[in-house]
Amino acid sequence: MNVEDKSQLLEIDAQKLSLLHRWPLAGCKEPSGLAFDQKNRRLFSVCGNQKMMVVNADTGAVVATVAIGEDPDAAGFDPGTQLVFSSNGESGDLTVIHQDSADKYTMLENVPTRKYARTLAVDFSTHSIFLPFAEFEPVTAKGEEEPPMKPDSFGLLLVGR
Repeated sequence: MNVEDKSQLLEIDAQKLSLLHRWPLAGCKEPSGLAFDQKNRRLFSVCGNQKMMVVNADTGAVVATVAIGEDPDAAGFDPGTQLVFSSNGESGDLTVIHQDSADKYTMLENVPTRKYARTLAVDFSTHSIFLPFAEFEPVTAKGEEEPPMKPDSFGLLLVGR
C-alpha cells in the first residue's frame, strides 16, 4: 500500500490485519498508483514528481527509477507483454515502460491520451489499456486543482498494441 503523505510503502498481512513492513520511498513525492509483478516480485509506485519507483517486494529496496508524465494516479503491469504503465492526468498521456529484466526498465513512449485521464485498467487477454475521462469546466477559483466535470462528457479511451 502507498502512503501518499509520508512517501512510504507498507506491506500488510490482510488476514492478521497487521503491518509487516514500512519502507521509505526516498525521492518519491506523493506515491499514488501501485502495480505488482508477481513473478519477479516487483512493485511499481507512481509518484507526483514524475517518477515511477520500482521496488523489490521482498526487501523494500528501490531497484530502478523511471521518468513518467505529470500528475499520475494509476499504475498497471501486463505480465504478457512485460509492459508497465502510468496514466498521467495533467500531461494527458500514458507512459509505457518495458521491463527488460527484474531490475532494468526502458521508457518506450508517452502515448497522448486526454487531460485528466489518470485512471487505468489493463486487459490481460487483449493487452489493451482502458482510461476513463471526462471534459471539465475552465478553472475559475485560485488554487482550484481540478475544475468541475461537464455533464454528460464521460468517455473511455482504449489504447491497444
